Parts: sequence; C-alpha cells; structure tokens
Amino acid sequence: MSVVDTLARLVTEPSVSTRPLVELAAYVAERCEAAGFRVERFPAPGEGKLNLVCSRGPAGTDGIVLSGHMDVVPVEGQPWSSDPFRLHERGGKLYGRGTADMKGFIAATIEALGALPAPEREVVLVWTCDEEVGCLGSRDLVQKLAGRPLPRMCLIGEPTSFRIQRMHPGHVAVRVTCVGRAAHSSKPDLGDNAIRKAARVVEALDRLAEDWRKDVRFADLLERPFVVLNVATIRGGAAINIVPDRCVVELGFRPLPGMGVDALVAEVRARVGAWGEVELTRVTPALLTPEGTALETLLRPYASSPGAGAVSFATDGGNLVELGMEPLVFGPGSIDVAHMADEHVDAGELHRAVDVVAGLVAAATAR
Repeated sequence: MSVVDTLARLVTEPSVSTRPLVELAAYVAERCEAAGFRVERFPAPGEGKLNLVCSRGPAGTDGIVLSGHMDVVPVEGQPWSSDPFRLHERGGKLYGRGTADMKGFIAATIEALGALPAPEREVVLVWTCDEEVGCLGSRDLVQKLAGRPLPRMCLIGEPTSFRIQRMHPGHVAVRVTCVGRAAHSSKPDLGDNAIRKAARVVEALDRLAEDWRKDVRFADLLERPFVVLNVATIRGGAAINIVPDRCVVELGFRPLPGMGVDALVAEVRARVGAWGEVELTRVTPALLTPEGTALETLLRPYASSPGAGAVSFATDGGNLVELGMEPLVFGPGSIDVAHMADEHVDAGELHRAVDVVAGLVAAATAR
C-alpha cells in the first residue's frame, strides 16, 4: 500500500474520542505486526479504549520511541466541503479528519517501517487513545509501563510543519460550581440566583487572566509566554420562570514548565471561591526537554527551520517524560488546520514524512 492508501484507511475510522477505538487500533496493530513488531494492547478506561505499544529489536537497548494519538476531535456542526471520514485529494492536499492531527504521521510511520531491517537497537511505537480529551490514554499507559526500560529518544509526531519543538505548556481543567436557591421568577428576591454568581466568577477569572499575562517566562520560545486562561463552558438554569439554583463554569488554563499546578489552582480558588466551589478535574503536564539532545541532533537535517522551539498545545510528551524519555515534537502538517473543517495535510509533506521516519530510525538504531 502507498502512504496515501494507508492514510485513507485510517481516516475512514471515525475515532472521535467519544467513541470506541477498537477497529482503528486493530488495523494499526495488524500493520505493525506485519512489519515485524511485537504488539502489546493496554486497555484504558472507557468502552473500547486501548493503547498500543509495538516493539522491535533488542529490549532495553535505548533506540527510539515514535508516538502518536489515534483519536480525533468531533466534526459535528463544522462546514466541511466533503465527507470528513473519507480521504479527498484536492490541489495536492489530502482532506479528512485527522489527516494533520495526527493520522498522517501514523500512516507515514507504518509505511516507513514496513521494510525496516532487523534493528540493532529497540524501536518502540506508542499509539495512544484519548489524547484529545486531556492525554488520558498516555496518563494511564505511563502507570502501566512504570519501571520498564524504554528508549530516551522520543518523537511525538504532532503537526509542526517539520519544525523541532522541545517545549509546550500543560493544560489544567477546573470546574466551578455555583449553588443558589430556587424560587418562582415572579418573586426573584426569595431566591438566590446561581447564574449571577457565575457571572461574577467569569469577571473574576478575566481579571486573573490579565494578572497572569504579566508573569512572562520563556519569551524566547513561546508566542504567548504566560499562563493562558480560557473560560470554556457554562451551564445553568432549568426554566425561564425559575430562579436558577445551580450553575457550573468550566475553565482551562495552561501552566508553563516549572509552575506548580496546585499553586495556580489555589489562585483560582482565592479569586472565585466566594461564589462557587472549585474542583480540579484534569491535569496534562507541560514539557520542557533540554536543548541539544541526541534526537535533536538527528532531526536537524530534516528540520524546516534551525533550532528547537515550542508549541502552544499540550501533547502526550508531558506524560511520557515520566518513563525517562526526552520527547521532541516534530511532524508533518500544520496545527493551524487541526480541529477545523476541511482539516488537511499536504501530500508532499506526507510523502516526505515517510523518508524522514525511515532515515531517523535508521540513524537512531545504528548508534
């Protein structure tokens, strides 16, 4: 099969994070087994969720890890020009959900390693689930692989247009629950309006976001070198003639490497605790890999720009660090089209990615 055919097959599986992943994982596992990899399946929380770890070469010989996530974001409500779960080629671009983020990298890796000679050092492929909802799959996998010797070099194939990236912020989810007292809307003074409390929460969070913008770090790497805060959802009220007795505000913020999550959550609680209960619901760690790693050296000949920078989005790399890896983020496609209608990857970049993965793995396993 060609890499385009493989990508087409991957795209046909609607592996949205809210759905089971079994069929896509089975196909990826089948292709990896055909390439000589030993495939281990690690069930993860949720119906039909699992991570794949595919290994080839002598265990514990410090070769290279290639990693990507198999899940994608939803398409509902987006104005797609074609079926998002069928690959379409127009003007040298390949359209479909996940083409950039990040089934293109998975397809390129499968094709590149299909003819891989027996490596002298271990090659490990880590394909995860539920990355799009907080890197939950890799979080679970890290716990199950704890203590297992794995290669330090780790490539996260997210779309960076072949730029080497060594850093990203984390992502923390917080829920604020505002509780009031219901009453008939004709006598609102007898109630306690939870939505009004939530409005004060949102105002306080806006002020906190402005204050966090003043604490600038890593300005040489990040486009937004401060903690970014987003008020994401708000749900409250039952009917127009009832004073609402409950309203929930959900927010996310992105801590920079070295920042204590507990301290930042405490700041949120101090600002909004008068109007609602603050609950930490999810933490995706930040990433900061040192400059000049062995993997960075191997990637330089393939990079589209010099040096190693940073991306603004979180990846599985923040979790994989706990296994002793030194992840770098590098892959085909652009994050600017990810999660959007008409997501696509340039066909030339996809073919180039096959050559990049083949050359990188050959260099990493011949050391």
